[in-house]
This record gives sequence, structure tokens and C-alpha cells, in this order.
Amino acid sequence: MHRVYEIFEVWPDGSTVKRAVVSGLEFAKVTLDALAERRSHECKAVDVETRQVVAQRNVPRAKRRTAKRIFQIAYDEGIGFRRAQLLRELGYGVISVLGNEAAKVLLGVVQHYDLFIVGHAAPESARREMVAWLKANYPRVKILALNPPRQQITDADYNALQNGPETWLPIVTERFANPN
Repeated sequence: MHRVYEIFEVWPDGSTVKRAVVSGLEFAKVTLDALAERRSHECKAVDVETRQVVAQRNVPRAKRRTAKRIFQIAYDEGIGFRRAQLLRELGYGVISVLGNEAAKVLLGVVQHYDLFIVGHAAPESARREMVAWLKANYPRVKILALNPPRQQITDADYNALQNGPETWLPIVTERFANPN
């Protein structure tokens, strides 16, 4: 079963115009890319069910500079949604996807991100594979791995126990306080 996505064009005043509704992440990406090629305004794809932004194109330079951009790979939809909401409330720009394949589809077009977060609710092998892929394709971007008890992803730049935001949020805020 494919998820449904709405494709929007964002006008300079912040208003949005829905340009398409598509089924499947791959079609959302293709439709978004095609719209972004024809338009100069920001364009975004939004999951109809969760209302999470899953991809953006033509993001204005000023907007990119002001909000730190986080790409989250979640493996539990509910937890990923709550984590993304919290980060947005704190002023971060968040793109959130469910699973490695969705991440690879959207990250195939290199864009600027300040941090990757890899969720905890997948087998260790899948999470390690995602971290290795991120390191190979985005070598300058730091990775925060959220882990179940007694597990760490050694190739990640940061590891935190997934027990709630009090364990991982200080790493995010410290990361952006000290960008090196």
C-alpha cells in the first residue's frame, strides 16, 4: 500500500497552492522535482496522513540559513512523528521519512542538511547500513543514532539511548551550538 502525498508550491508570502496529489514516495519525488524545475518558488511534498514534510525544493537561501535542517529516518511512525513535531516546535527544519528505502529515494538528490537522526526501532543491521550509506553520500553531515538499550552504532557521530527527548535533545542543541 502506497502512502499519499500532496505537492505544494509555497509563495513568498507563505501561502501555499496545492499542485498535485500522488500515491507513492517515488512519484512524489518525481512530481516535486518536475514542479521545482518549472517554478522558482519553494516546493514541498507533504504526507497526507501525518502532515509531515518529506521533501523540499527551491528553499530560499535566507530560509536555509536561519533554520537548521534535520533529516530524520524513523522506523516507528508514531515516535518519528512526535520527534519531528518537537524539533519543529524548537525551530528546526525537519524532513522525516519512514525507513531506509524512503530515505535513499529522497536523499538521492543531494541537498543541504545539518544533521541526520537515525531512529531506534529497526534491526541493528538496517540501522548500521543506513549510517554507512549516509557517511558515504553525505560525509560532512553529522549523524545521531538513537539506540535501544545495550546497542550503539559505532560509525555514527553521536549515540543516545532512545528513552525520550531528555536523552538525545541535548546532543542536538549542543551540535548546533558548536557546529564543528
